[in-house]
Amino acid sequence: MKYQAAKLCLLAGSCVALAASNAAAIECQEDYQIVQGQPISTPYCRDGYLAKVAREYGFKTSPAAIRNNPSRKEEICRFIGTDIRVQTACSEVMPTPRDAR
Repeated sequence: MKYQAAKLCLLAGSCVALAASNAAAIECQEDYQIVQGQPISTPYCRDGYLAKVAREYGFKTSPAAIRNNPSRKEEICRFIGTDIRVQTACSEVMPTPRDAR
């Protein structure tokens, strides 16, 4: 009887953990996170989209590598930062041009 109860608790715990992991999944469309059906620009999704665009240019990188290594993000932005798709993500690490007067 105790074995059955322990098995049931383990199964219920697994279902709860699975539901929590699915609820915590972040949905991105390009560099926007979808929150309650509305797109919101977030650093998480911008970094993921930057990695995707960088791979199109031939870089071997991942969203985690860009998120966890600002130098890697800056390096990639130096090469592809002029691509309009990544300008928002790259503006975080690239210097802004000074006003030429």
